[in-house]
Amino acid sequence: MKNTHLKISLMVQTLRIEKSTSKDPVDFEQWIERDLVHTEGQLQNEEIMARDGHATYLRFIIVSAFDHFASVHSVSAEGVTVSNLS
Repeated sequence: MKNTHLKISLMVQTLRIEKSTSKDPVDFEQWIERDLVHTEGQLQNEEIMARDGHATYLRFIIVSAFDHFASVHSVSAEGVTVSNLS
């Protein structure tokens, strides 16, 4: 996938997204890290456009939260397929 458009609904302070271009979900590298704005009592709805690379797999890491609990309510990723894995 390239030209990736991510939509995320969550409650976290810092989110890191790693990507892998391998055939299997291994060899992840840091791709995006965001500090999000605290929205008291509401979900954070983030849209991230990434045009800087190809990804076969994505891994989402909650680095920190505003409270003792963190939550992810939805994640969607859309992109352009550049080749099929065999």
